[in-house]
Amino acid sequence: MDFKRHIYSHLEKWKKSPGRKPLILRGARQVGKTTLVNEFAKSYPHRIALNLERPTDIRYFKQFDDAKTLVNALFATNNISSGQVKDTLLFIDEIQESPEAIAMLRYFYEDIPQLHVIAAGSLLEHAIRNIKSFPVGRVEYLYLHPLNFPEYLKAGNHTGALEQLAKIPVEPYAHSLLLDQFHRYAIIGGMPEVVATYLKTESLADLVKVYESIWSTYKNDIEKYASNTSEARIIRHIMDTAPLYLDQRIKFQNFGNSNYRSREVGEAMRNLNDARVIQLVYPTTQTEPPIRPDIKKSPRLQFLDTGFVNYELKIQPELLELKDLSNAVKGALIPHLVTQEMISLNTFIYKKPNFWVREKTQASSEIDLLIPYKDKIIPVEVKSGATGTLRSLHRFIEQCPHNYAVRMYSGNFSIEEHHTPVENKPYLLMNLPYYLASKLPGYIAYFIDGTENRYAEADI
Repeated sequence: MDFKRHIYSHLEKWKKSPGRKPLILRGARQVGKTTLVNEFAKSYPHRIALNLERPTDIRYFKQFDDAKTLVNALFATNNISSGQVKDTLLFIDEIQESPEAIAMLRYFYEDIPQLHVIAAGSLLEHAIRNIKSFPVGRVEYLYLHPLNFPEYLKAGNHTGALEQLAKIPVEPYAHSLLLDQFHRYAIIGGMPEVVATYLKTESLADLVKVYESIWSTYKNDIEKYASNTSEARIIRHIMDTAPLYLDQRIKFQNFGNSNYRSREVGEAMRNLNDARVIQLVYPTTQTEPPIRPDIKKSPRLQFLDTGFVNYELKIQPELLELKDLSNAVKGALIPHLVTQEMISLNTFIYKKPNFWVREKTQASSEIDLLIPYKDKIIPVEVKSGATGTLRSLHRFIEQCPHNYAVRMYSGNFSIEEHHTPVENKPYLLMNLPYYLASKLPGYIAYFIDGTENRYAEADI
């Protein structure tokens, strides 16, 4: 099954760019990097695909240290004329397996700029540590993530839902349709193989082997994440127990009821973070930009895909019975998925969203997500309760220099005027259905710019 990924348009722009550099497509294992490039390669008259996990392919980078000689050998082997360089895509998959191949990207750019080169790999952060001459400034990056909700709808040919999702604001009559589709997506997640299997069978039972296969692949990669057997043991423990901590901030010391020390767990967590399997999301205490994460405070865990969490917790059948997922996993499931949706939009840089904390002895506060917009930081609460229960949001609004806030929930879109209960500060609250998470930047622009334009027109 071919998925229509939103990153595809960036590949097309890269192809046409006169200043094109070799492109490294980054992302965790099994998110669809190879499938995406193989589909894109069909737009070229000629293509050469190498998988550096194969000895017959990696040998080129061991035998040749000159880019032109290497390319001539590849062209001869693949029966491509040397005059077809500009019409050829060279795809180097699993490039993390060869430091020589990574270093060679520089010389492809300098010596054969007409050749289109794409490399893909996982665990690249670990491979880069072992490379003395990484081609800084000679390569470009794109980041691929699990399918987000719009991509899931495209995969299932839900054209009506997609058309409604693209509207700002969403039409009220489309609410139940989009909510139903998002619930199904929230339960199974966005891993391409999982989505493809589900679209064929529409059975959760058929997904068990797929989840287990992918998660086992990550566990089998532990030796590549770890620097020694002790760290491998800690990483395995983290992967086995981490889903139980989705609903809370974590401490490294004795994580998962273990005897492991803070330094040991922290190092293992950072390795998993680099591999994109389990990421650390740190809070900030700021209410004005720029947002600076405070790594001295306890982080939250963000998994590569919410479907893995549901599978590991064995709650997918239970979720099918819920009409509102806001309270699932003690209220943590939807905030996790909203964060996943936001991460999926990061195509050119890898950046994790932050959350906000105010830690006082008797009045601690926490907001699920902060979105920078122009000169503002917009607080986003993800919950199902009434506006009167938004205590953390009110505290943020009373401290920040603007009066805009967002609540994501299972209800309909609306914009309301409110006042904070303590200081009586007026603010505007945009209520946003949580299936619009991937559209959040556009809605915030609509919310703030539209409001400010209306005020400006009223002053005139």
